Amino acid sequence: MTSIEAFIQALPKVELHVHLVGSASVPTVLELARRHPDGPVPVNERELRAFYEFRDFPHFAEVYEAVSSLVRTPEDVATLVTGVARDLAAQNVPYFELTVTPYTHQRAGMPMPAIAEALDLAAREARDRLGVRVAYIFDIPGEFGAEGARGTLDQALRHPPEALVGFGLGGIEQCRPPHRDAFRDAFAAARAAGLRSLPHAGEMSGPETIWEAVEGLRAERVGHGINCLDDPRLVAHLRDARIPLEVCPTSNVCTGQVADLAAHPLPRMLDEGLFVTLNSDDPPIFDTTLSGEYLVAAEVFGLDRAALAALARNAAVASSMDEESRRAVIADIDALV
Repeated sequence: MTSIEAFIQALPKVELHVHLVGSASVPTVLELARRHPDGPVPVNERELRAFYEFRDFPHFAEVYEAVSSLVRTPEDVATLVTGVARDLAAQNVPYFELTVTPYTHQRAGMPMPAIAEALDLAAREARDRLGVRVAYIFDIPGEFGAEGARGTLDQALRHPPEALVGFGLGGIEQCRPPHRDAFRDAFAAARAAGLRSLPHAGEMSGPETIWEAVEGLRAERVGHGINCLDDPRLVAHLRDARIPLEVCPTSNVCTGQVADLAAHPLPRMLDEGLFVTLNSDDPPIFDTTLSGEYLVAAEVFGLDRAALAALARNAAVASSMDEESRRAVIADIDALV
């Protein structure tokens, strides 16, 4: 391990942008595949690893859908949560926010109370056994439009897990229905219930989706947001309002939004004074980790230790942690630097 790798490992990190299904590592998926051998996922580890190797975006979608099909019971949901908690604990991540799309589990026939119970059980296990705290973000699968918005909001308001902190909007941005009222209404109701507005925007589409997230959905943080640089007025607004952007470099390259890591806009976003956090999105599928993203920031973008610590500090500040926990994580970051 190089000195910079050792520094990154020792650096307390907060993960704000990681998806429940996309976070499933090979051992976790293997457990689910063997639990449900009739599914479309190989039950042999060697074959599964080959299946999991990222090829292109259509293949990513195929893998994501295949793994999703294995999530059939509350036990499966809990297995996914504890799996990502175990992976992040090994990277010195004391707290993470996990994006869950409950509507897909509802469509698979899982009752709302059972989903909440599984998430609560897994959060307690992550805290007590692994020493990691998890908070949840419920996101609307954008492709399902008003139906997905209503289903997600219903779960969030009627059967929320104890650690639910945010309400999001995901899916392929270009496939979101043109009528925005259903999303706006759902976010307004979620905000009224005390949830934070944390939508994806500006990953696969231009600044217009970020403007809609900020103005229409009252976003407190934006997932990705990398295409904000195409609109100087938007950049100024994001900078002045200090709206955090959850940037996921390796994901952006794998999904074809950026040609390669060297071309990634993160350094320019920092130069523009934007509030940037570093995240992993769907780490096993994209063959990365949160620590790996910090290593990219150091080796590809040339960030020094102080700049890496600043990114970690940003994530703690942008998180939904209670103030005492936030101060403790920031103090640990500052002590390392």
